[in-house]
Amino acid sequence: MYQALYRKWRPRTFDDVVGQAHITDTLKRQVEGNRLSHAYLFTGTRGTGKTTCAKILARAVNCEHPVQGNPCNACPACLGIESGAILDVLELDAASNNGVDQVRALRDEAVYTPAAVRKRVYIVDEVHMLSTPAFNALLKILEEPPEHLMFILATTELHKVPATIKSRCQQFAFKRILPGDITQRLGYVARQEGLDLTADAAALLARLADGGLRDALSLLDQCSGGGGTIDESRVLGTLGLAGNLETARLMELISAGDAAQALETLDRLYRAGKDVSSMLSELSGLTRDLLLRRTAPQGAATLLTGGFDESTMRSLGERFTAPRLMQMLTLLQQTLADLGRSTNRRTDAELCLIRLCDITLDDSLTGLTARLARLEQLMSCAVSVPAPVAAPVKPKPKQDDLPPWEEERPPLPPEPEEAPTPQIPTPPRQETSKPEPAPAAANGEFWPSFCAGLHGLVPPSAHPLLTNAAMVTGTWSSGVLTLWVRDEFTKALLNKPAITEAMAKAASTRFGQPTRVVFTIGKAPAQSSAPAPQPAPEADALDQLLDFGSKFDNIVIE
Repeated sequence: MYQALYRKWRPRTFDDVVGQAHITDTLKRQVEGNRLSHAYLFTGTRGTGKTTCAKILARAVNCEHPVQGNPCNACPACLGIESGAILDVLELDAASNNGVDQVRALRDEAVYTPAAVRKRVYIVDEVHMLSTPAFNALLKILEEPPEHLMFILATTELHKVPATIKSRCQQFAFKRILPGDITQRLGYVARQEGLDLTADAAALLARLADGGLRDALSLLDQCSGGGGTIDESRVLGTLGLAGNLETARLMELISAGDAAQALETLDRLYRAGKDVSSMLSELSGLTRDLLLRRTAPQGAATLLTGGFDESTMRSLGERFTAPRLMQMLTLLQQTLADLGRSTNRRTDAELCLIRLCDITLDDSLTGLTARLARLEQLMSCAVSVPAPVAAPVKPKPKQDDLPPWEEERPPLPPEPEEAPTPQIPTPPRQETSKPEPAPAAANGEFWPSFCAGLHGLVPPSAHPLLTNAAMVTGTWSSGVLTLWVRDEFTKALLNKPAITEAMAKAASTRFGQPTRVVFTIGKAPAQSSAPAPQPAPEADALDQLLDFGSKFDNIVIE
């Protein structure tokens, strides 16, 4: 009869337990020194070795010939406990025996000395499932147990165990097994079973096991059903996963905001038999890795799942900010939590992808935070406007190339000169010096007239903002058009190529030289007005009359 791999390759000694040396070493020393406690509490996630270590400890304390704290697994006590023939070692399921009556019966039976071994051992699995009266009934015997009695309690939810029970037990916390240790164990089991398991497939199975060796062996057992080589593509196909390449491609489409291609990718994977929950879970794992790399770049290497190469992680990490990754991860986690009670899982996955591609559709707090962070990033990036290129001067056509009607004609004869009409000279006026008008870029009339000329050149949304004197004012000097804006938000709205290039071109045309646009936050300095003209000193009226009369000295009146 076929036996599952996780049962067939269950460790039989403390030395065979993978990834829990901090616990197995302590238990071995206690067995060797005969310093055993009457109650143990094993805690940790699934598949980390709690029940396995409990069974090994039950055999070790009753073994007739222990080997450095390990059971020999050859004496009658070890063989009887392992086969279940010795009834002094019992394994109970608290989920099925959680009532106070079952615990009272256990308590009444525990006072009797064992018949075939030295210690009577009760292994209570999932002890957190006991009711409150059952815990109270168990408390008395844990507090004052007989010398021949030992309790080994195991649970995955330590917070549900009462503090009174914890205080009477030696507590050991089983940690998640590292992916590298799981990979080595899978390779060893595959070689012993004659399975052709590639290194990439073993690493993928270790990552999917999430720290549980039992889950990894179960996945290997599932993938080995068809025979042949077990590689990464076979694991992905058997378990209904999208794969690292497809997940990275989907993340690239999200960064580009291409919702159409993302939905097509989801549809292709869905038709290929991939589960939408698995696809979103892989996308969530990649988003988590990117967020950890950006948040803690120095120490994130040990926290990553290890499913993606460094070049892919670096390329994708440059496309997102930390608030954006937070928004994506929150949305993915919420969608995954809601898929269990969804009536149409595919539709929910498609809605999630659409929100991921278009951040404006996410009205949550994390979505608004990501949009503000994106706006701040755009505002901090200055846009440089290139100087306009002067239009090439069209050469003047030669005389031979001119059409007949544009050929050079002989000049017309000069018109006869008319006799000049004598005019009475007027006394000369002493001209007063007028001040030179200020250039158009320096006085207050430049910016309104300049904005009027921009109508139709800049986008319609920008023209009302440019004409608002309270928010924007412009000055021009020496080929530089300076825009004095009120705040960073106004600068971000105007600092766009379509707007700055149009203003630079208009200023170049107006002043006849290349112009570049510069933004400055603040108010424009007050323009110094030209000095008022001083009135010329009035001339003496008698001197003007004498000067005028001297012009008629040579005129003879007949």
